[in-house]
Amino acid sequence: MTTVIPTQVRTRDPRAILNSVQPHIRHLTINVADGGTLWEREIALLLRDNTMVRNMAERILANAVMYTIAAMEHPDVHLGVGKLVDIGVHQLILDTPVYFALCDVYNGGRYKHHAPFIQRRSDGLCLRTADFLRADGWDVDDELWAIDGANCSPCDNKVPDSH
Repeated sequence: MTTVIPTQVRTRDPRAILNSVQPHIRHLTINVADGGTLWEREIALLLRDNTMVRNMAERILANAVMYTIAAMEHPDVHLGVGKLVDIGVHQLILDTPVYFALCDVYNGGRYKHHAPFIQRRSDGLCLRTADFLRADGWDVDDELWAIDGANCSPCDNKVPDSH
């Protein structure tokens, strides 16, 4: 399998991207928009459910946003994350009003399914995903991707609109 690296390079801010979808939240708006930003909400949820310091939660969430948006914008590219970044991806998916808003804005209003394989891959897909994200204009946290670089949790790209 060949990974295609996009040629257009742009700078992106995961915090700004996540916060920008707030006007698109249509479900549970009172609970989700409780006075804080979406970024602060997702960080608080990560800290509530995981043992980590705030700096690590921010790093994980930023890279999870990068991966999720890239998976939506480039559905033909097979991407995958390691265990650490996947914590943030699952956080986004579990907060369904926020995830639906991301899908509305970045996936043409279609729900982006999450269909992981049971077995992890050890073929370097995480490192190739980090390379792809960097080429796509993201400021990748190389340490987070290298930790699981050879132990990836890919999703089934044969499931319609899945990551």
